[in-house]
Amino acid sequence: MLKHFAAALALLFTFSSGTQAQTIVNGAGATFPFPLISKWSSEYHKLKPDVQINYQSIGSGGGIRQLLAGTVNFGASDAPLTDEQIADAKKAHGDVIHLPETLGAVVVVYNIPGVNETLRFDGPTIADIFLGKITAWNDRRIKDLNPKVKLPSTRIIVAHRADGSGTTYILADYLSKVSPEWGDKVGKSTSLNWPAGIGAKGNEGVSGQVMRTPGAIGYVELIYALQNNISFADLKNPAGVFVHPSISGVTEALSNAAKTLPEDLRFSITNAPGKDSYPISSATWLIVYREQANYHQGKSVVDFIRWVVTEGQKYSTDLDFAPLPKQIQQLNIAKLKEVTYNGKSLLE
Repeated sequence: MLKHFAAALALLFTFSSGTQAQTIVNGAGATFPFPLISKWSSEYHKLKPDVQINYQSIGSGGGIRQLLAGTVNFGASDAPLTDEQIADAKKAHGDVIHLPETLGAVVVVYNIPGVNETLRFDGPTIADIFLGKITAWNDRRIKDLNPKVKLPSTRIIVAHRADGSGTTYILADYLSKVSPEWGDKVGKSTSLNWPAGIGAKGNEGVSGQVMRTPGAIGYVELIYALQNNISFADLKNPAGVFVHPSISGVTEALSNAAKTLPEDLRFSITNAPGKDSYPISSATWLIVYREQANYHQGKSVVDFIRWVVTEGQKYSTDLDFAPLPKQIQQLNIAKLKEVTYNGKSLLE
């Protein structure tokens, strides 16, 4: 009993700053949107000095676990909760609500000494590399996709996430759609039984592993590749077009894959149709409990998320995320109206 009481106090803790009490809002989860969440937290604090957003970038799996344990006010995940996780959450603390916060691209990064050109891949080839079936950079299938590139015989070293990761889920969701073998042997989840490679923690860890390892290939959110100046590939989409990762390609994927969205806003936009769609695109979600345990804490969470999914979207493009279209912003607001305290909506 004392343990649960202490946890509750930690969540609801406020402290005085001059004459103003400050509310702490705790979140945890995905590294995929961490650069943007960090920006949002900073900008929101300027607008609302009495609210401090503390976000731990620990991976989607960790964020989901903390949400289910009730130790954070919101979780962030690049993978929607499974039906089983939703049932577990309901038993522990009640129904949850998924709120898409932004859209982004997962890119295939590589480090091949002597190769400065942008490589091209298709889905089945990427799948067979991560399955450990293609083991050298001069493999015939890679050469056929890149006939003008002089590829060495360097051994391919796969770098993948070692932690529970929504970025992994997005990649695995895509590979399951383009490779029946991947779907049968590996499947899609935030944590995988990897057939090959070495693990690293977070998008930061995979970026570092690829940069340090000649011959390495991995997958990270676009901004991590750009910030670290790592080479990343163009990917062949279902229309047969090789698309360079970009904000416009992600927006196009959403437009083509999500003509109608499910009521619970759990959707996938990987391998979307359309000649301009980037294949490994995804939303990432903020997840909250429908019924909040404390009025002031719940009100702060709802107000922050309302700002994030509307005004906060203007910070997306500078960090290479795709802003939410008006349609999804409006759906988020409708969902936020369902967040309550004592059965009454916290959205004013």
